[in-house]
Amino acid sequence: MAKQTKTQQTRAKLDNEKLYTVDEALATLREHKAKFDETVEVAMNLGVDPRHADQQVRGMVSLPSGTGKDVKVAVFARGDNAEKATAAGADKVGAEDLMEDMQNGNLDYDRIIATPDMMGVVGRLGKLLGPKGLMPNPKLGTVTPNVEQAVKDAKAGQVEFRVEKQGIIHSGLGKLSFDDAAIKANFKALTDAVVKAKPAGAKGKYVRKVTLTSSMGPGLKLDLAEVEGA
Repeated sequence: MAKQTKTQQTRAKLDNEKLYTVDEALATLREHKAKFDETVEVAMNLGVDPRHADQQVRGMVSLPSGTGKDVKVAVFARGDNAEKATAAGADKVGAEDLMEDMQNGNLDYDRIIATPDMMGVVGRLGKLLGPKGLMPNPKLGTVTPNVEQAVKDAKAGQVEFRVEKQGIIHSGLGKLSFDDAAIKANFKALTDAVVKAKPAGAKGKYVRKVTLTSSMGPGLKLDLAEVEGA
């Protein structure tokens, strides 16, 4: 008989039917933490079919406690806007030169922002940026004349959420080294935003299951009472 890993042993001891509060879930994840600073993650199973345009769930939310990671931001802008983006902390700022750099395969960015006048240039990158979810979008605030604020928001912990084909939203909530209050503040901000983004085409129960986990930890099902409006 094969020897069980530590993760398998941990999961074997847990009650798969138990519904946890966020406090209980965090305590359990901390009991079984790995030797590195794991990311705390949430998965929300929604009652939507993303194949239909009126059942898409997508948006931006600022996590009040930040993400615990360095967000790499590129900005398409010229002149004063380029200077403002640089001053705000953008990692790369440019126009046609930035487009060519990305066409050469340099796409190691978490967020790409553009001023409206630059979309003619950015549009040429659609086949590269679209599949990676990096294409600037005015509905998400990544096409904006206020690139300075957009860069600051991205660096401060603003994250995008987007429903996957299976009707699930995955998002990080910070690091396990964060205190409980910080993670709970991020959890509330994210879940409130997802509930608020309920599409008109969603029928029946919207939030069907919520699971909290860490990079190497078990998935713990939460009591839906922990999600306001669920």
